[in-house]
Amino acid sequence: MVRPLTAHSTRQRLVFLLLGSGLAVAFASLDAAVLGAVSAARLPLPLAALVFLAVTVAPPALLGLLPAVRVVEGAAARNLLHVALPEPLPAPHDFDARWRAALWFLLHLVAGAIIGAALLAAASWVITLAAAPFTARPLVPGLPTGAPAAWLLLLVIPTVLVFGYLVAGVGAAMARIAAPLLGPSPAERLAEVEASAARLAERNRLARELHDSVGHALTVTTLQAGAAGRVLDSDPAFARKALAAIEETGRAALADLDHVLGLLREESAPRGSGEESASRAPQRTLDDLPALLSASEATGLPVRASVPDRITGVPAVVSREAYRIVQECLTNALRHAGRVPVDLRLRLTEDALELELTNELSTMDAPTRPTGGRGLAGIAERVALLSGTMTAAPTDGNWRVAVRLPLGRTPGRPPDVEKTSS
Repeated sequence: MVRPLTAHSTRQRLVFLLLGSGLAVAFASLDAAVLGAVSAARLPLPLAALVFLAVTVAPPALLGLLPAVRVVEGAAARNLLHVALPEPLPAPHDFDARWRAALWFLLHLVAGAIIGAALLAAASWVITLAAAPFTARPLVPGLPTGAPAAWLLLLVIPTVLVFGYLVAGVGAAMARIAAPLLGPSPAERLAEVEASAARLAERNRLARELHDSVGHALTVTTLQAGAAGRVLDSDPAFARKALAAIEETGRAALADLDHVLGLLREESAPRGSGEESASRAPQRTLDDLPALLSASEATGLPVRASVPDRITGVPAVVSREAYRIVQECLTNALRHAGRVPVDLRLRLTEDALELELTNELSTMDAPTRPTGGRGLAGIAERVALLSGTMTAAPTDGNWRVAVRLPLGRTPGRPPDVEKTSS
């Protein structure tokens, strides 16, 4: 029974309710001035009642429709009533959220007016009871004075208790209805879900970027380092060439890693900062394909490429994803087939970009090899993002990956994959 009176939350709720009381007094002053003029006009009773209702309810209701009121009231409810509300609470953009915020504002004023009036009444009553034994003239008609009134001091404790329970009860009621009235509306919840899905999709894209870039770099450097170690004494020139390829591949992987980490830090970086500039560094596209093929050939992977000299008319997103698809296919060929010839064919039609990579199967591609990678699964996700089609399957002793990426992106449809293997 004592806990509601001594709880820290009750004191914070009293502060919240007194804020509403102060606002109620301000509106009451305005109401008194307007109602004084209405009274002087001697309007009929029904009309006077309508005017009274409009004067007392309309101003706070209209003020409660302002977006800033919801933000401020949400902060007060979150910090003083300890209500689980989003931080910061967004300004309402739909009428549903606005009218609920206006209703909450009116309830805040009413609850504040009740507690304010109760505080004045309780304080006046306590002062009267405490002063009665020390005065010769009663402050309230019929109230005893002097020594016989000493027992009235015992009524101070029930008065304080009643006021404390009133504050605790009204505060608890306001805390209970705060979330339904100030919380996100269905439209805001839908917008948050869409934003969360967009953030998740972006993180998945960044994960694919890291997988493709770093995985390719590690595969190339591992093979190059092994080859350089085997011929270090017999063919120093080849060893130096392999080490140079390792250095170049490492630099490119570090640049890609810096780009992805910059994107991950972008939300927290201030506008105009160096982090934001780094995060917006250009990404690799089909224009960088010759360098990728040269790096692959430097690892001992022969690539026979049929690529147009100049690729124009390809949207940036298609060009970026196509580059990563080729990179992942070359990585898979190195990892699972070794240094076997790879045939790359790239063809640009009026409405699509077509990629085809073929390499010989080797004993490394036997069904008993360990699985669990995400190479082709990542390619399938990229193709799905662009609503393209994909075929990955062994054909006539070769492993063939064929991808078709529409130039007009219509996301949402999963890719057609005949057979997928990591």
